[in-house]
Amino acid sequence: MNVPEGCRQCRESMPLFLYGELSFDEEDALESHLDGCDACRAELAAEKRFHQSFHEAETGFDLELLRECRQMIGARVSAASAGTSVYARLRELFSIRVHLPTAAQPFGALALVAMGFFGARMLPPGPLGGMVAANLTEPLASRVRYVEPDAAGKIQIVVEETRQRTFTGSMNDERIQRLLLSAAQDPADSGLRVESMDLLKSRPEMTEIRGALLAALQNDPNPGVRLKALEGLKGSAADPEVRQTLSRVLLSDRNPGVRTQVIDLFIQEKRQPQTVSLLQELMRREDNGYIRMRCQKALHEMKASVDPF
Repeated sequence: MNVPEGCRQCRESMPLFLYGELSFDEEDALESHLDGCDACRAELAAEKRFHQSFHEAETGFDLELLRECRQMIGARVSAASAGTSVYARLRELFSIRVHLPTAAQPFGALALVAMGFFGARMLPPGPLGGMVAANLTEPLASRVRYVEPDAAGKIQIVVEETRQRTFTGSMNDERIQRLLLSAAQDPADSGLRVESMDLLKSRPEMTEIRGALLAALQNDPNPGVRLKALEGLKGSAADPEVRQTLSRVLLSDRNPGVRTQVIDLFIQEKRQPQTVSLLQELMRREDNGYIRMRCQKALHEMKASVDPF
């Protein structure tokens, strides 16, 4: 039976969908396909039942075997010399699997679980031990990816969890700069963009940061971010690229506060020929009374006509 390509891709993605491993775009595409495909909806229902059967299955195990495995692990750890490296000790622990009897092989997973439990407690203090401890105690960011009620009245919720990490450093730290540049482009959090831009504006001499300031000034939808970017560019207004960007912003930005700040910056630069023509053009376009008055005053101070010739 030939399965259409769209259905094939949808069915291949179903396990990832159920465990929250698809991106937002992939998830939306799969859900859109499911809305119009009865066969794939039935396939997804069967896939859910298949996965649910694993969750509900009870695994029996031999308590005596578990006790023996723990004793074996404890004995091998105790026998390890104090000077043996952590990696060698872990390698020695994993070697116990060759001594297990054939009948015990179905329970090998239990031995691995026990090794993980004891191994975490036996890691020595130091970089590796500290790293493990940090990973175990770091806070988690959670997002609900999937919700489904069952016939018994219970609710199954799939939660995607992401461990948070904290980085500390100065503006000279390249990693800190990269993270700030990334945060300054986060479309979902304007407050984060404002805070990031407020820090980045202190380093406009750096090419990558100046590019981010210029991009934010022209394209960011939040006026607070644009004003922070403008603050960072004030000392670079003589640069041709910066001046060209400021000219475009003056004639196109919808926020009067941003336009007013650009006007003040051009006046301070005192480049009369270019500034006069720009302010005259702004007078022709501008509807805001305060900005028109500010332009008119600046042109009078420059002994220039309000109207272009």
